Amino acid sequence: MSGASSGRSDPATSAGAGAGGGMVAVNFLCQNCFQPLKLDSAFHNTDNKTIADISIPDIQHNERFGTQSDVFAASSDDNLEFDEDKDDDFVSRKYIPASRLSLETNNGFTLVGEPELGSMENLSYIVKVTSRLFDIMSGHSDVDHPLCEECTDKLLVDLDQQLTRVEMEAKEYKDLLENLEECDEPDHDNKAIDFEMEKLKEEEQSLRHQLDKVEAERKKISEDMETAQQESQKLDVEEKQYYRDYCEYKKQLLEFEDQQRSVDNQLRYAQQQLDKLKKTNVFNATFHIWHNGHFGTINNFRLGRHPNVPVEWSEINAAWGQTVLLLHSLANKMNLVFERYKLVPFGNHSYLESLSDKSKELPLYGSGGFRFFWDTKFDQAMVAFLDCLQQFKEEVEKGDTGFCLPYRMEKGRIEDTGGGGSYSIKIQFNSEEQWTKALKFMLTNLKWGLAWVSSQFIK
Repeated sequence: MSGASSGRSDPATSAGAGAGGGMVAVNFLCQNCFQPLKLDSAFHNTDNKTIADISIPDIQHNERFGTQSDVFAASSDDNLEFDEDKDDDFVSRKYIPASRLSLETNNGFTLVGEPELGSMENLSYIVKVTSRLFDIMSGHSDVDHPLCEECTDKLLVDLDQQLTRVEMEAKEYKDLLENLEECDEPDHDNKAIDFEMEKLKEEEQSLRHQLDKVEAERKKISEDMETAQQESQKLDVEEKQYYRDYCEYKKQLLEFEDQQRSVDNQLRYAQQQLDKLKKTNVFNATFHIWHNGHFGTINNFRLGRHPNVPVEWSEINAAWGQTVLLLHSLANKMNLVFERYKLVPFGNHSYLESLSDKSKELPLYGSGGFRFFWDTKFDQAMVAFLDCLQQFKEEVEKGDTGFCLPYRMEKGRIEDTGGGGSYSIKIQFNSEEQWTKALKFMLTNLKWGLAWVSSQFIK
């Protein structure tokens, strides 16, 4: 083994003189676990004489076998030396001398005695001496020094185990040697030996044949395995392709299922809307007739006027437009053609045409003012509209004798059959309250007609 200085790590902690001139401890590394070591203070008090005494075995060893450089020069090819004095053992011995003493003087003398105090306190000197001691210790064993306490204990345990094994092996060899010496070797019969040899040769030949047969089978099995492996690789490729195709088809299936569910939902929604539309009455949905206080309303447009609640004429005109459109639609549904007038729905400017005088138009819209109240066309138009509503009632009664409107209509007047009196549809020479009530009764009769037509339409 090599010296400890070549295999040992550098010190873990550098040391030097402190600010007060004191020394800082030098730490070396354990050559097994490489942990820093704290050396005993005795290492710092070692002088040259002690080192020289410890180095005497190394010097005697070098005188017998040569220096380390001589040994390496002589064994540069194979690093081996043979002891020629012992011709019987033929044992190859390899000598690795310890490191040489590095503390040498120019005149070849070694100084004995205590060095000067200044030299001993020198950090470089302490490190050099300590390293030399570890080199000497490493040169006397197969273990590099220094070692920590734990690694030393472990080394001692390993050496004890090795010693125990060597002692057991030596005892076994000794017992075997004694047994061999005590045992007398019998004379073997040459013929028996030859017979045994022939038998063994035949057995060897048989085993060789069996071995050849087994080798042939093994070769065949190897070929079969190679073929099976190729087939397995092919199946793996096909399996991967199958799973890719499966995943793609699965994806398409999920997409188609999503589309199918979407179509089903759309179809279900459309069916619900269709059922809802089938149950929906077009006339009721289009023309909503109701009341709001003193006023009758159609599609939230108030029809009439009241002193306490002034209604704009634009709203009244819009309400008359919706009323004309409703009666016109109901007549078309029943294929009814009015005899004396023709309804012309035209929004808030709707009017009636006289069939006897084509040039005569009766407007169902007004603008108010003093001059308007002296214009009789608006009153004539409302009377004509009431006449058309009466014709609608008579047409319904032809097919349904049980049909009856709640308010009787005759010559521009509406009569409350419950004893509430008769109200004129005209605005001239009439109060706004009574005119508004007549319009409210007219819308009520129109709503009943709407309900009857809607029932017939549903049937």
